[in-house]
Amino acid sequence: MNTAADIMTANPVTVTPGTTLREAAKLLLDGHFNGLPVVEGGRLVGMLTQSDIISMDKKVKSPGFFLILGGYIPVQIPGQLSRDIQRMAATTVGEIMTPEPFTITPQTSVEEIADIIVEKRYYSLPVVDNGKLIGIVGMEDMLKRLAGDE
Repeated sequence: MNTAADIMTANPVTVTPGTTLREAAKLLLDGHFNGLPVVEGGRLVGMLTQSDIISMDKKVKSPGFFLILGGYIPVQIPGQLSRDIQRMAATTVGEIMTPEPFTITPQTSVEEIADIIVEKRYYSLPVVDNGKLIGIVGMEDMLKRLAGDE
């Protein structure tokens, strides 16, 4: 049975929370990566994906209101507008990364990885062993396996 250790990209390209979004976007484009592990002090602290960067351009929804007894009641989740605005103004990876990302181990089976990719829609999976990032499995790694290009 193939595992993450068999198909992962070892020693992946990483960024830090202080990396500029411009630098990170260039790394994503140049390397044809969907996501980059965010590492600080040798530990995985987050994940930055293409979607995280693209979401900076999404429209901020103005808060909805409804009227009760002459008073306006906001319908928006508390803090959501503030988070959306902060995201749009972000300049570093740490400001928009997904903290505490979903991870897999070297022993995770290829079948489990396929389930995670399809069901959870996580397209870049950091491989962690004893708390240390040792690799990453992306959709391309899965395709290479199926194409016999290991």
